[in-house]
Amino acid sequence: MRRITENGAVAGVRIVVVSDTHMPYRAGELPPRLVKELRNCQGILHAGDWTDWSVYERFAAFAPTEGVAGNNDGRDIIRRLGLRKVVVAGGCRIGIVHGHGGWSRADTESNAIRAFKGEKLDAIIYGHTHIPVSKTLDGVLVFNPGSPTDRRGAPKYSFGVMEIRGGAIVSAEHIFYDKKN
Repeated sequence: MRRITENGAVAGVRIVVVSDTHMPYRAGELPPRLVKELRNCQGILHAGDWTDWSVYERFAAFAPTEGVAGNNDGRDIIRRLGLRKVVVAGGCRIGIVHGHGGWSRADTESNAIRAFKGEKLDAIIYGHTHIPVSKTLDGVLVFNPGSPTDRRGAPKYSFGVMEIRGGAIVSAEHIFYDKKN
């Protein structure tokens, strides 16, 4: 299990949550709105579909980065990251999975929840649909950040920012924007 810990100078942990970057196919660079948040975070969680290992390296240049592979990621990314993991960030247990594997995209959220059945978690982060979601089910935050580079059916591009203090998630919000460049 990986850990992202509080910085001694920071009261809490600020995590950028992202998925479905599909780079370099959907964007050559990280969107400026995303970069602005990356400069001020203590950790990054990515729920898959990086499509190229260089994308991991771009994120890791900003902060400790954890993530999983998605259905558009090759064997190298699957081998390095796996398809499912639990990380501890600021004392919270967070499950990360892409969520693919069902018969339709409508199954994605159920797949994500099922991937961690029986585990005590504070949050489950998933991707695949490119549609932002934030809800609480049985005391667990279920969060899909959407996509910062490929909005598909969503009205705007998006990613998430999660604030953790004192071992609790105090906020999880989506950042929306109209243009990726």
